[in-house]
Amino acid sequence: MTTMQDREKAFEAKFALDEELKFKAEARRNKLLGLWAAGLLGKPDAETYAKEVVTVDFEHAGHEEIIRKLKADFDAAGVAQTEEQIRKRMLELLAEAIQQIQNT
Repeated sequence: MTTMQDREKAFEAKFALDEELKFKAEARRNKLLGLWAAGLLGKPDAETYAKEVVTVDFEHAGHEEIIRKLKADFDAAGVAQTEEQIRKRMLELLAEAIQQIQNT
């Protein structure tokens, strides 16, 4: 019986760690995405804009809200970026964020 309890605790600990890493990776990806978008938009304060992008994800769970925000901002500024291009960049930056987290 103790072995089963130990295995259950180990599984729960791994699940919690995995969720924490996922959260950190997505938050870092969103910041990197905001910095990338700020560069394309010519924002003078890229860090502030990146925080706005991160906040969108906290207020509305899911990356679709981030895509809508970026697309609207790009359209308003006359920057040619499709939703597909934004999604592709999100995937690339997620891989980069995971790598950065693993290296810390």
